[in-house]
Amino acid sequence: MKKNPTFLFLFFFPLLTGLFGAEKNIIFLITDDQSPTLGCYGDLIAKTPAIDAVAEDGTLFTNAFATTASCSASRSVVMSGLHNHANGQYGHQHAFHKFASYYNVISLSLPRAMAKAGYRTGHIGKYHVAPEEVFHYETYLRASGRNAVQMAERSKDFITEKSDKPFFLYFATSDPHRGGGKDKNSKRTLKPDLFGNKPDGESHDGVEEVFYNPKDVPIPHFLTDTPETREELAHYYQSVSRIDQGVARLVQILKEAKLYEKTMIVFTSDHGMAFAGGKTTVYEGGLKVPFIVRNPYEKIRGVKQSGLISHIDITPSLLDFAGALDHETNRPKIWHSPEKYWKDKPYVAKENKGASSKLSAYHGKSWLSILGDPAKKHWNEIFASHTFHEIQMYYPMRVIRDDQYKLIWNIAHPLPYPFASDLWAASSFQAQYQKSMSAPYGQKTVRDYIHRPEFEFYKIDQDPHEAYNLVGNSKYSDTLDVYKKKLKSAQSKFHDPWIRKWDYE
Repeated sequence: MKKNPTFLFLFFFPLLTGLFGAEKNIIFLITDDQSPTLGCYGDLIAKTPAIDAVAEDGTLFTNAFATTASCSASRSVVMSGLHNHANGQYGHQHAFHKFASYYNVISLSLPRAMAKAGYRTGHIGKYHVAPEEVFHYETYLRASGRNAVQMAERSKDFITEKSDKPFFLYFATSDPHRGGGKDKNSKRTLKPDLFGNKPDGESHDGVEEVFYNPKDVPIPHFLTDTPETREELAHYYQSVSRIDQGVARLVQILKEAKLYEKTMIVFTSDHGMAFAGGKTTVYEGGLKVPFIVRNPYEKIRGVKQSGLISHIDITPSLLDFAGALDHETNRPKIWHSPEKYWKDKPYVAKENKGASSKLSAYHGKSWLSILGDPAKKHWNEIFASHTFHEIQMYYPMRVIRDDQYKLIWNIAHPLPYPFASDLWAASSFQAQYQKSMSAPYGQKTVRDYIHRPEFEFYKIDQDPHEAYNLVGNSKYSDTLDVYKKKLKSAQSKFHDPWIRKWDYE
């Protein structure tokens, strides 16, 4: 019997589109050390019209969390859907900070899974994970991570390439991370960090710099209102506005190429802002991040979603959008077998590959179905796992948080809290540290910030700024026990080696 070509096309086309995600492009934007300091989050000073417009045309999550407030560790979670203690990237990957994910993670790796799903995969900006073989992109684009406008321009050819494959672009700015030296024009003895801004009011190429008056910036609850803090925040906000201009250029490129209605845009950050009290902590200032999703195929737009989500959900959600997630197993439909992939590669060490039984499915789950519906929930509780930032910063902390309570276990509590080098030197911290150990720092004192108790327990719905530790309050002793059990259960579920600390110390 002669086959009808039209019949064959109609039969196989749905299969092909399900596999390759036809016309379902993805741009994933991740900034560096940014809290939800955006107009769409109610920040009255932030000038971020482009990001606000994306939020207005999509879903804005008000309870999105990083699972660790450290750069490399967080990015490994984003690209694997696994908590960092399980994927092996406990801390920084660069120079002498030599952490890396297990080779077995290749089976769940976001860029590897997207390529298997038929996507062109591209990366531009900050990478900061290892090994490259595990988190491999087909195309690496080059631009200054401090200039999102330039990054957008350098991405144009990749975005608009004539191809029968959709694209996945991982777009990672270095803004608004600290760096670029001190502002020598400041009249303060303790000079503020420039946060990637040019000195003397100069502009990055193609950027119309937005300058902020220190008198106008809002002070986050975890910081103290001092002149030093205000000057640093003014520079931070300038860096954020530069990101916004890059987003504006990306949207323009998509619209000019008639791809805007075929491209999902996801915007988030690796963790909270680089101030003591934010980055490297598991307080709200460290874990709470902006999270915006514009799905061009979602009918209901301009929604604020209060459901609890975290960075472990990103990889399964993007694969879900691409039609490449196996919902029964919660892993890619097509994936690399670690055993087969590494079998004939002698340069790969046999040891320290991770237990494959523990890396067979994502820790997170797709949030695709709750976009556009503010009434739907996602997680009942979220778990956070932080162990290192830089190599000298051993301070494991574990967190369980829901809509009512938040429990922090400071496992290394006998030790003074170790600082990231840039946060220790920050004028906003040093201004208080040099006064005295009893000087206020956010909701705490300098002493309380450095010397922490074993457990911190907060009624987070009534005390969102984590000012009142309820440990020792007899009224909450039974509730505290419940949350300790919840934390231990989460550690067991996500194969956290630090669960042994409950029994052996």
